[in-house]
Order: sequence, then C-alpha cells, then structure tokens
Amino acid sequence: MGGRGAGKTRAGAEWVRSQVEGARPLDAGVAGHVALVGETIEQVREVMVFGPSGILACSPPDRKPVWEAGRKRLVWPNGAVAQVFSAHEPENLRGPQFDAAWVDELAKWKKPQETWDMLQFALRMGVHPQQVVTTTPKNTSVLKAILNNPSTVMTTAPTEANKAYLAASFLEEVRSRYAGTRLSRQELDGVLLEDVEGALWASAGLEGLRRSAPKAFSRVVVAVDPPVTGHGGSDECGIIVVGALTEGPPQDWRAWVLEDASVAGASPMVWAKAAVAAMERHGAERLVAEVNQGGDMVETVIRQVDPLVAFRGLRASRGKAARAEPVAALYEQGRVFHCGDLGGLEDQMCQMTTRGYQGRGSPDRVDALVWALTEVMVRPAGRFHRPAVRSL
Repeated sequence: MGGRGAGKTRAGAEWVRSQVEGARPLDAGVAGHVALVGETIEQVREVMVFGPSGILACSPPDRKPVWEAGRKRLVWPNGAVAQVFSAHEPENLRGPQFDAAWVDELAKWKKPQETWDMLQFALRMGVHPQQVVTTTPKNTSVLKAILNNPSTVMTTAPTEANKAYLAASFLEEVRSRYAGTRLSRQELDGVLLEDVEGALWASAGLEGLRRSAPKAFSRVVVAVDPPVTGHGGSDECGIIVVGALTEGPPQDWRAWVLEDASVAGASPMVWAKAAVAAMERHGAERLVAEVNQGGDMVETVIRQVDPLVAFRGLRASRGKAARAEPVAALYEQGRVFHCGDLGGLEDQMCQMTTRGYQGRGSPDRVDALVWALTEVMVRPAGRFHRPAVRSL
C-alpha cells in the first residue's frame, strides 16, 4: 500500500519480472502463467504494461516481452505468458489458471470481492502460487480481509519515498493544500483509514455484526434512494434489502441487512428493474422509496416494471444525520446484523457523522439502509410506545 506516486507500479512490474525471468534470458522463472488484473483492460494496458513504470519499461532488451494485442497478453523470450483481465468482468477469470498474479489498485475496483474470489480459484498452478497487490488504500472490506489474512505480507510507502522521481512542485502543492487532512493520510501517506471522527458507525463494530441470516423473516423490505438524475454522471441509486424478525416486544426485534443491490449511473428504468429484481430474489413484501426529489415519478417508474408492487413513498422531513441516528442506535444495541459483502455500504456508513456525510458524493446506500430499517424496526416500534388516549 502506498501514496500517489510512491512507486507501487514499479514495484509490481519488478515483482512480475522476478517471477517470470530466469538467470539467463531463455531460462524459465518460478512462474510461467501470470494474471495481470486492473480496474479496466485499458488501465492494465496503459499503466501495468506500457506505462512509464510498467513491465515493458522495466525490462532490459534481451528479456523484454512482446505484447500481443489481439490476445491481450505478454509473451517473454523464455515462453512465460501474462494475460490481461478487467475487474469489471470477473467471470473472465473462470477457466484460466495461473501460478502468479499482479493486482493493481484493488481498492477502487467496482466489483472487488467477485473479481478477487475468481482470481483465488485461478491461482492453482505450480508449487507455490503467489500474488502481489499494489494499491492506494481505501476502507473496503476486501482489502481489510486481505490484510487480516495470516499469509499476507504488507509493506507501505508514502509519496515522499519516491520524491527523487516526482516533480518538486507537485509535492509542495499537494502537501500545502491537503496537509492534516484524512485525504492526505490516505492518498499521500498510504494509510488505511477505517473511521471518520464522530462517525455514527465504526468499522470495528460493523465487523463484529456479521451473521448468517435465518431461514424465514417476519418482514422483508427493499428500500430505494433514487438519484436526482439518471445518467452516467449521476449519484448512485441506493438499493438495500433488509429482513427482520419482529415477534414479541420491540426490544427483542432483530434485523439483517441481506443485500446491497445499489446501481451507479443508471436510468430510472434500470434502477427500478434492479429494485424489483431484489424484491423477487428475497421475497420482499414491500418496496419503500424516498420521493422528495422524484415525487410521483418514482412510483410511476417502479409500477412500469411491476404494476402490482406493494409500494410506499417516503418523504424526508429531517436531515440525513438526524434520520440515521435512531438506526445507528439499533446497531449499538446489537440488533442489526450484516450478511455477505456490504463493503460499499459500510464505507459510507463509516463516513456518516452527527454533522452529516463526510464522504464524496451522496450517501445513497446509507439513506436506503436508513429507510429500510426505519420501515421494519423504528416506525413499527413507535406504535408500542405511544401513550394510551383515554376519554373523560
């Protein structure tokens, strides 16, 4: 893990060379089948392969591999091969097998867990298959799981470690602008930041709430926090599925966050279909959605997908933080659990504070979570605590 410009790409390229090259140009190395995995095919090609610190730039002439564009692979003089893969298409890692892999910028992948899992199943060749991950850290569940793995060896480097090869004006500018900020610690010092000061949720607490879901629930709802607009630059559409057991008094109620089905940059029809599909997967009885921005349009779009869907429109009368506090209290009481990979949601949760959201963009996933838990836990529980009305 390292800051921007700390030399992560060069480290990854040199590690690949150490695996595939032998003592002489035609001698075999310890690895002969390598996976190069980045966020997109273009980023693998332009950064990991052809970049100024990539494999081709680091290789001497007698050991330099040849790029076969049609097959998206590098071939070394000794016969070693490195294939290129995109984290947007994890299924492409089904079938191939490798004895080494270089994973770049894992923390910013859109499908980190799926791609990582597929790569692990593919690393099955040779005596001791290994992989190197080069990334600027972000608070993602897949990265934290890797760091907690006993077989992981971690090294870190700040941006200044490579200052001899960086523009002096760049370092002076970014340090003066971001000094003392969390962004500086993450992007320049390469430090994994897990919590925001004053956050309603803490990463350590969320890690302790992972449980398997029961076979049946009293209620299952899908909550939607739709974006204001519907195009590639829009905020995400938060779609969260929650199941609850609400038998007995409210203090005995429990809820499970079953899935984060959020979609990014989607049109209204796309996110409506995703929400209805989530209902079908989990047998949800109701779909709730915030309608402050979209009004009647939200329900209209959803009913175009399923005219008979049980729908409730919700209007926010308080700020995001105020709405989130009763839900955060449920977590503090140990009454809400998480199932599966909810890294994107948890990242937003750990940046929601009493002062508002401290992350970038809008906390659409957290908003959907709050609406879902309010629907199945907070709102119904309120009926138990209303004072009885007596006539005189």
